[in-house]
Amino acid sequence: MIRNVIVVVLLAAAGLAAQSPASGNAETGKRQFVKLGCYTCHGYEGQGGGAGAKLAPHPIAPTALIAYVRHPAGSMPPFTKKVVSDEVLTDIHAYLASVPAPPPVKDIPLLNQ
Repeated sequence: MIRNVIVVVLLAAAGLAAQSPASGNAETGKRQFVKLGCYTCHGYEGQGGGAGAKLAPHPIAPTALIAYVRHPAGSMPPFTKKVVSDEVLTDIHAYLASVPAPPPVKDIPLLNQ
């Protein structure tokens, strides 16, 4: 089962290479990320945590994200189109893509003492 999910996600991601990136509204996506409770496992900025994978600042392709949310592996529950639309997931993707990358370790003085 997990192998099938991985294959679906990889095929979806590969199919996106020739497509232009999906657009979405990052502000709406941020609100939906919180409203749907994604933050409880993935952190408020998609940084990941004990229960959820790191999603930001470089999320997987929108179509791959949608495919995974529909048929996840591990302990994540599936989210059908009745629960969350593809449009909302595209907005969530836009939010995750808008999260800035952290500064390099060399640029954090406290970590270089």
